[in-house]
Amino acid sequence: MAGPDPDTTCPLPAHPRVCFLRNVIDRANISVGDYTYYDDPVEPERFAEKCVLYHYDFLGDRLVIGRFCAIAAGATFIMNGANHAMGGFSTYPFQIFGAGWESGFDPESYRASLRGDTIVGNDVWIGMAATVMPGVTIGDGAIVATRAVVTGDVPPYSVVGGNPARILRKRFPDEVIATLLEIAWWNWDTDRITRNLGAIMGADLAALKAAR
Repeated sequence: MAGPDPDTTCPLPAHPRVCFLRNVIDRANISVGDYTYYDDPVEPERFAEKCVLYHYDFLGDRLVIGRFCAIAAGATFIMNGANHAMGGFSTYPFQIFGAGWESGFDPESYRASLRGDTIVGNDVWIGMAATVMPGVTIGDGAIVATRAVVTGDVPPYSVVGGNPARILRKRFPDEVIATLLEIAWWNWDTDRITRNLGAIMGADLAALKAAR
């Protein structure tokens, strides 16, 4: 046997608070890789509704989350639909209420504030109640601390925390990070990962190199 079935919704029957997200999301604008899970004591299968906010199809922005990520309860992804046009004297969205208030509104004034897709790499741990703002990229192997507010890109294998989040430390030396990104074990098939779990969990870089 080579690990849990990635197509199951609840990989831990005794703990239904954990679900593999790929199997509970049916939105075209959200993509989640195998084995990435969300842990929430209340309806974890409603991740898209509870945790991905202001995400409107007509804006075209996407949330892309890689494989083997761990997302704790209450983590929130704020998408581009939360932005307001800021070029005038008011940020109030008069135009959405119509009844004459939409007259003269220039959609480009709104599109100028869009920040693109939100990307979460592979093997990322996002702590409880952390907030990820629109257009952010979180690199492979990164850790986002509890209640952090991520307003900018997070380098691979960095630990970030605070509001706004800042780099607290790197998990490994630069040369080790470069090698891990080159190896990219998360892209291996499940059998290969299973055979090398000792090296992955035990930080045995020599063994991982040999397994490439």
